[in-house]
Amino acid sequence: MVYDMKKVNKGAKRRLFLLFSIFLLLFSNMIYTTITYWKEILKNKKETKELEDKYNKLLSNKEILEKDVVKLQDPEYVAKYAREKYLYSKDGELIIKIIEEDQ
Repeated sequence: MVYDMKKVNKGAKRRLFLLFSIFLLLFSNMIYTTITYWKEILKNKKETKELEDKYNKLLSNKEILEKDVVKLQDPEYVAKYAREKYLYSKDGELIIKIIEEDQ
């Protein structure tokens, strides 16, 4: 059997080109998938940081509100707060509102 070397080389080149094309396609798909996952991971890390910051602000706000609840259970504090904030007065008290002007 005598093989024609030109046909053998041509067939080998075609197979090599086909395998290289498949390899390139698979490698490109792998790179694309990896980049997509990294983008998603970075986005999730950023969102986690933002949510942690928001959670910490809510915790500090909760502490302030709990202190206010304790204060508002004291009748003397409530009376003083109402007089200052809403200008309520006791019997016989005179309220004078001072208005500050910008100079």
